[in-house]
Amino acid sequence: MAETLAYEIARPGLTTIVHCLVVPELWAGMQGDDWLNDASTRDTFAHYVEQLLEKDAKRELAAVEARCVRRGIAYKAVVRFGDPAECTIAIADEELADLVVIGPPRPKSMLGLRSRMDLDRLAYGLTCPMLIASRR
Repeated sequence: MAETLAYEIARPGLTTIVHCLVVPELWAGMQGDDWLNDASTRDTFAHYVEQLLEKDAKRELAAVEARCVRRGIAYKAVVRFGDPAECTIAIADEELADLVVIGPPRPKSMLGLRSRMDLDRLAYGLTCPMLIASRR
């Protein structure tokens, strides 16, 4: 939804979409300690999870970039690991963003991680306007 809205707002040749992909901090402790019983197995599992996240991120970034190219919109990807609101604020500042577009919370019926964005922290921390895409 945020992606679609960003394309509607973007002006080909004038707009650069900075695609922020934030991997939430909760993945840092993902080791499966409750069922993995030695350090080697935990390390192997952690590496496996990291590879899955990286593969998913690369696929998502490539897809968005291709859609931007088709629309004549400049594209830049930024991937961060950390708190979603803090990372978004930092990236918006670094990129001198004119607008931040985010999607609504993921519905329970949709597959995938339902990480939470601290909207208060984001709204008060941004130095540019924020637009939240709604479900249509």
